[in-house]
Amino acid sequence: MDVTPETPEQTSKRLLRVMAHARLDVLPGDYTFTEFPLAQFPAHLAANLASGALALVRDSKVWSALVPASASTIAEDRYAVVCFHFAPGIPNSGFVGWLASEFKQQLGTGVFVVCGHHAADGGIFDYWGIPGSVAPQAVSLIHAMQTRGRGAE
Repeated sequence: MDVTPETPEQTSKRLLRVMAHARLDVLPGDYTFTEFPLAQFPAHLAANLASGALALVRDSKVWSALVPASASTIAEDRYAVVCFHFAPGIPNSGFVGWLASEFKQQLGTGVFVVCGHHAADGGIFDYWGIPGSVAPQAVSLIHAMQTRGRGAE
C-alpha cells in the first residue's frame, strides 16, 4: 500500500494513470446476493461455488455470496459486475473512493466493491457491482476515463 502525501490534482492524475493501465473485464450477465446462516457454511459453500459465486463474505450472523442472478431476480437486486486488475508498479491507493465518488457525482449511483489478490496478475483486483439501471453509462464512463488517463501520460 502506497502512503504518499499528494494534492487532489496529483491524486486525480495518478489515478487516471492507474485507470489507463488497468485491465477491465466486464462480466457477462447480472449478479445478485444470496445469504445463508453461519451454521450452514460447509453445506452451502459447494452449492454457491458451483453456481459461479464471485465472492463469499460474512458478518457475525450470515454468509453472503455474490452469484449470477436468476431469471426470477428482481431488477433492484441485479448488478452488473466489472473487474479491474491493476498494473504492477503504479500505486492504486485511493482508487476505490475516487472512482466511487466519480460514479456518484456523474451517475448518481453508489457501488459495492469486493477486493481480492492474485499475485501472478498484478496483485490486488476489484470486483465492482453497479446497479443494472446505470450499468451501460458506468461502463462508458470507465472507458472514457481510461482514454483520458492514456492522454495524460
